[in-house]
Amino acid sequence: MSMNSVASANRVHIGFFGRRNAGKSSVVNAVTGQNLAVVSERRGTTTDPVLKSMEILPLGPVVVIDTPGYDDDDGELGRARVAKTRQMLGKTDIAVLVVDEAEGLDDTDRALIALFEEKKLQWLLVYNKHDLAAEKDAPLPENALRVSAVTGEGIDALKEKLGHMAPRESGRRLIGDFIKAGDTVVLVMPIDESAPKGRIILPQQQAVRDILDANAMALAVQPGELKALLQLLKTPPAMVVTDSQAFKAVAADTPQEIPLTSFSILMARYKGFLETAVRGVAALGTLTDGDTVLIAEGCTHHRQCNDIGTVKIPRWIRQCSDADIRIVTCSGTEFPEDL
Repeated sequence: MSMNSVASANRVHIGFFGRRNAGKSSVVNAVTGQNLAVVSERRGTTTDPVLKSMEILPLGPVVVIDTPGYDDDDGELGRARVAKTRQMLGKTDIAVLVVDEAEGLDDTDRALIALFEEKKLQWLLVYNKHDLAAEKDAPLPENALRVSAVTGEGIDALKEKLGHMAPRESGRRLIGDFIKAGDTVVLVMPIDESAPKGRIILPQQQAVRDILDANAMALAVQPGELKALLQLLKTPPAMVVTDSQAFKAVAADTPQEIPLTSFSILMARYKGFLETAVRGVAALGTLTDGDTVLIAEGCTHHRQCNDIGTVKIPRWIRQCSDADIRIVTCSGTEFPEDL
């Protein structure tokens, strides 16, 4: 499997957390086999989270996250760094708490452990600088091990441990389990002002690949061409998939007997939060005057006059709720800190 064959969102995210000078960056470099993070004797060398997509045996494709020290007390700037570290918890699948073995756990470390457990994260305690430890064989908690980023002692054991903790491939399919060999699937993909130039978006690419993996056929059209295509086909397609913003128009041109869904619904099912999303849709009917709705987009892009996140979805929510609501939007990979 090549490094680019797995999308970042589908990789296991491993976050390294701890106090300044516990050796987080040194451990990250030892685990990755690269000088991924700047290392220095000076406290607080890591001032911003560092993310790197790579492959680590036996884990496979991962994203490694090195974070600033959680005990940074350098005024407003330090508080901003600590806030960035907290934001990284939202990206993390496995948290590694790096502790200087000579210093042991302190209240900062215990606060991080409380956050790991609050977020229901798998986490591992790593005592670093074992080469400098006075007592080499003190008992350890079950989820802890000793390493030395300098000598490499324990690093292979750490990688093996992380490999066993990593979520296993579930065998989920985006669309392939709905279809069989020889089926035809029609993908209705609007090419409008919001479509990326010269390419199609990742869920559409993944759908095409999964259809081909099922030995089925993928036909791609724009919304205005769907009706003509369906008339040309001797056998009705097994399914029609379209973009959310075109759903109403596509539904009008798709016969009732042909299953119809959207790329967004397929992705929500694939990632395991479809039921949560359905509950979210149902909750729109409970909104009342004065309520606040946050629309958080994972991607960052140039806003346009009919933008999906800041124009279309707010309009649909207001139409659905029929309430005087306040809508807040953000984009990127983090939620606002105070949800």
